[in-house]
Parts: sequence; C-alpha cells; structure tokens
Amino acid sequence: MDARTPAAAQPGHVTRIARRRAQPGKEREYETIVREMFQYMQKTPGFLGAEMIPPHTPGEEYQVVVHFASEAALAGWDACPGRAEMHRRLREVADAEPDYRSLSGLEAWFAPAVVPASMHPPRARMALVTWMGIFPTVSLVLWLIEPLVRPYLPFLPKVALLTGLIVATMTWVVMPRLTKLMRGFLNPHLKQ
Repeated sequence: MDARTPAAAQPGHVTRIARRRAQPGKEREYETIVREMFQYMQKTPGFLGAEMIPPHTPGEEYQVVVHFASEAALAGWDACPGRAEMHRRLREVADAEPDYRSLSGLEAWFAPAVVPASMHPPRARMALVTWMGIFPTVSLVLWLIEPLVRPYLPFLPKVALLTGLIVATMTWVVMPRLTKLMRGFLNPHLKQ
C-alpha cells in the first residue's frame, strides 16, 4: 500500500519510519486513516512517496515509511495543520504514540523498513519475474548492440560493456515497471 514511489535518490533526501500498533479491532480504521494521510501528503511540497507495511501477525506494529526531498520538506509536513488532524484521528485507533526513526541521504535508500520474512515474495515468483525482465532485455541488447561492438572490442571488454548496459536497463527501466505491474503476483497476500 503506497502513495507514489520514490523515483531516485537526491541529495538531502530523508526517510522517516513510524512504528505503532492499532487498537485490537480497529485495524481497518487505522489503515483507512493512514491512506487518507498519504493522499494529504501528496499535496505537500517535497513529498516523494510513502508506504504502509501492515503487521504480519495481528496485534503487531504497523510501519509507515515516508520519503521527503529534504529535512525542510519533512519539517513542513510536521508543521502542517493537516498532519496534526491526521495524528489526532490516529491516536483514537492506535495503542500509543509512534516510535520514529529518521534516515537521510543514501542511508535512506539502503536501509528499508523491517519486513517480516513471510511478507517477501516467494523465490520462485521473484525468479520468474526477474526472468521476464532479463530475457527480453538481454535479447534486445545482444541483437542491437553486440553486432555494433563485435569488430571493435575484444571478448572481455565487450562482455563488460554489454552486461553493464543490461544491468543499467534492468535497474532503472525494466524492473521498476515490471515489479509494479506484477505486484499482485509477487505479493498476493498483501492488501492492495
């Protein structure tokens, strides 16, 4: 369950993770308010994206992960009257105040929220989706690019160039779109 996905790391980028439990029997209301908060956040300057990670087991903590372009943008959200109203409503359905963890810069992109292992996609599904991205990408690069570099580069530099192109294409073009498209297949147990 997310609102916008961060596009790329930027200098000064900050991520905040809030963890707290919903009151027993109030989980649905809690999730509804968090989704409303995400919609409100989309109007906030500097907002890059957010996601809610529900607990694997009822009664455990929810994690709400928000990304802002800078500390100043996050401070703008913190000072927003809409945030105060959303948090007032969340207090009515949550057990306690949230525990916050803030990350900034590159740390924010490489230190994701803790997700229970049972919420990760099954390896067979991940392998299939990866193959669905790699097969056409490798085929296209070998068909288009390899004949152009064959006469000019020896084997190892040619392999280095082609694999570099494939990795870059997979990382920034193919997999972000493919995993978004295949989200329901990869994580059928998550609520959409």
